[in-house]
Amino acid sequence: MELDALFEDSCARDWETVDGEETAAVRFAVIGLGWFTKGRALPALEASDRCEPTVMVSSTTEKAERVAADTDGAVDGIDYDEFHDGVARDEYDAVYICTPNALHLEYVETAATYGKHVLCEKPMERDSERARELVEACEAAGVELMVAYRMHTEPAVRRARELVESGFVGEPMEVRGDMSQRLLDRINPDPDQWRLDEGLAGGGALFDIGIYPLNTARFLLDADPVAVTGRTASTHDAFDDVDETVSFMLEFPDEVYASCYASHNARQSSGITVTGTEGQVRVEPAFFQDQSRTLHVSRGDSRSSITLEKVDQMLEEFDYFADRVRGDAPMHPDGEHGLVDMVTMEAVYESAADRTWTPVE
Repeated sequence: MELDALFEDSCARDWETVDGEETAAVRFAVIGLGWFTKGRALPALEASDRCEPTVMVSSTTEKAERVAADTDGAVDGIDYDEFHDGVARDEYDAVYICTPNALHLEYVETAATYGKHVLCEKPMERDSERARELVEACEAAGVELMVAYRMHTEPAVRRARELVESGFVGEPMEVRGDMSQRLLDRINPDPDQWRLDEGLAGGGALFDIGIYPLNTARFLLDADPVAVTGRTASTHDAFDDVDETVSFMLEFPDEVYASCYASHNARQSSGITVTGTEGQVRVEPAFFQDQSRTLHVSRGDSRSSITLEKVDQMLEEFDYFADRVRGDAPMHPDGEHGLVDMVTMEAVYESAADRTWTPVE
């Protein structure tokens, strides 16, 4: 593969299948109006030509109406009970769900009942059993389900995947991925943050940010793990209920291995590397939204690095979802794809308890 050709239009939307200017915008009910929704999702929806945030859904009608008043395109604000009762259901075509993990299923089931497509934040739910119910609800209703893995539409990661697919690195041999942040600095002074509650979150650093190197390794290799081993640790009292740090290894077919690390109590850092028999490709920084991504590639004695134009990852994700809803191309990552991560993460926890390799089944 010619690197110049790859980098020439590095941020092109190679996933587009329909003309966004000639199709109706997908109208969203936005469920869960926390800091991520207000700071990341709503600005992206407001900026989109393919999507429109029409209905805000929150714990109280007053909060939902207040956010709706500040959101371009919003026509209504309702509470969770009103959403379940079908209030304003003619005002949206799809839902974006950004509630605590353990609450995803109930909103997906209601959306599916009303025939609305679903974009659900990752991880899909608090455990694989509930995640499977979520998938089945959408399948039974015949609605689209996409899991919000924004790395799948991140240009730097897509270009890295092209390099791996083209054979630039030779046969992939190893992946290394990491993501860490000081979570307590971000949520202070909120000791009741749901990410620290195992019942609501399902897991700690693994479920919240370890899923990024896990899922991106799968995406880059276009393969699913067959076995895992892992260890978890917590040193701060705030993480009594969930893992503060996780380190795990994934075994892929053909004896390709991925080593992954995530921590909620280490300096912010992220990156992912694929090393093959002939070369290497690395994206660093990889996963945090506010950073420009640099793609580092090497093969033989040649080295090259390029910093890609920063894109709004949420805008790319929403527009991709709208492209698939309005077109005929298959939706990916879909619910079955997300289920693999759920089962894999549970296997990591099982491995950490048993201190052995655990099959992903």
